[in-house]
Amino acid sequence: MAAAGGEPSAQSGPDDLFNHFYTEVKQIEKRDSVLTSKQQIDRLLRPGSSYFNLNPFEVLQIDPEATDEELKKRFRALSILVHPDKNQDDPDRAQLAFEAVDKAYKNLLEPEQKKRAVDVIQAGREYVEHSMKEKKKQLKKDGKPQFVEEDDPEMFRQAVYKQTMKLFAELEIKRKEREAKDMHEWKRAREEEIETAEKAKREREWQKNFEETRDGRVDSWRSFQAGKGKAKKEKKPRSFLKPPKVKMEQRE
Repeated sequence: MAAAGGEPSAQSGPDDLFNHFYTEVKQIEKRDSVLTSKQQIDRLLRPGSSYFNLNPFEVLQIDPEATDEELKKRFRALSILVHPDKNQDDPDRAQLAFEAVDKAYKNLLEPEQKKRAVDVIQAGREYVEHSMKEKKKQLKKDGKPQFVEEDDPEMFRQAVYKQTMKLFAELEIKRKEREAKDMHEWKRAREEEIETAEKAKREREWQKNFEETRDGRVDSWRSFQAGKGKAKKEKKPRSFLKPPKVKMEQRE
């Protein structure tokens, strides 16, 4: 629910932010088909922009079926509008907006990235169309008129747009999860590598120390053995106490 002044409240969810954003963009587009620099910067940095800007076609405001030449012209026009040099009164926000435009353009220059974005948009459209069929099937079953709000072209467009954004968000979450998992596995592998290297180092040092002290140990053993033999040779036979001589008594 929007707060006073038409702004979303702090408790607004993604759908509320989207609806507010979408309504304002449509109002602006009706007033002026080419947004001003400030309007473009505001559009690209709106609350939830990380959610909306996942769709490169939406960032550049260009149709997925646009040619490469049309894409290039659109990028040039939009990048000039939001370039920091052209917005010196707000260079920091302009820089962020410019980076969003530049990233979207580079993504669409990559065939695989562009195909992925087109596939997501197509999946969003197919999801909405399937949802409409299911709703109408249920209405028919209930004996009610088979009309849903998405039959209105503008409502259909909004539904596709919202579903597309959700799909982009889900893919981004999965990408970050994979990235975090890969980083965790890399750290674990690195720790094992360091531990193995340290163990090998300790073994080398032990072996080196063992080799360096071997001669000393051998000499000590030989000295011990020699001393032991000498001790045996010098050992005197055990002596026993002799009884004193007894003088025979002489008889007179």
